[in-house]
Amino acid sequence: MPFQKVQPEKLSTSVVRQIELLILRGILRPGERLPAERELSEQLGVSRPSLREAVSSLQDKGLLTSKAGAGIFVADVLGSAFSEALVQLFAAHDEAVFDYISFRRDMEGLAAERAATLASDTDLHVIQAVFEKMEAAHPKRNPADEALLDADFHLAIIEASHNVVMLHMMRSMYQLLREGVFYNRTIMFKQRTTRSELLEQHRAINSALQARDPVAARAAVEHHLNYVEQSLSDHQKFQKNEEIAKQRYVHELNR
Repeated sequence: MPFQKVQPEKLSTSVVRQIELLILRGILRPGERLPAERELSEQLGVSRPSLREAVSSLQDKGLLTSKAGAGIFVADVLGSAFSEALVQLFAAHDEAVFDYISFRRDMEGLAAERAATLASDTDLHVIQAVFEKMEAAHPKRNPADEALLDADFHLAIIEASHNVVMLHMMRSMYQLLREGVFYNRTIMFKQRTTRSELLEQHRAINSALQARDPVAARAAVEHHLNYVEQSLSDHQKFQKNEEIAKQRYVHELNR
């Protein structure tokens, strides 16, 4: 018979498995600091030697990293998603911007559709809470907070879709966006009218999700990213036209 004796599992192995799942499911995020050893051992209900053994194993796997005097952190597991050479190519060619938006439209449309169907009530509460923070940040003169919350809102939807592969892939993509690889995100939030339109688009996405309407949720995400695509295209055309206008102006002054 194909049975084997059940072996008792070491406490450190249980700790490793629990932390691995928290990282896999996106609950523990890259760069997040773990609680201090005493506190974490109490939360897990294991001895500090067992915890140290688990942490050492996770460090060997590249999932945790230690910083002298600062503690133990979740490793930047997204850092290897794209090579440095490919990141530089993304940054150097405009076509990557629109391919990126097209990719987001496909993936986030699917994520919204899945979230409307699969999200728990708590998932939807998280999305609602992030949207309410966006509303609170909207009247501020400086759009930085609203721009950051925009990314949090979209990632909350991806988290609510409960697909861990999509989650880590899209987090990696958003990290490049935050670093300005594809485009300067503040462009989208400079104009008050644009900010207002973006907020209403996010409101429509949130409303569809809260109503658990997958068709409306996907359509709202696609409409939003079509708007982003058109806005960036218009901005690029404006920049090119402005360069030409400046050349004409300098030429006119020197005639």
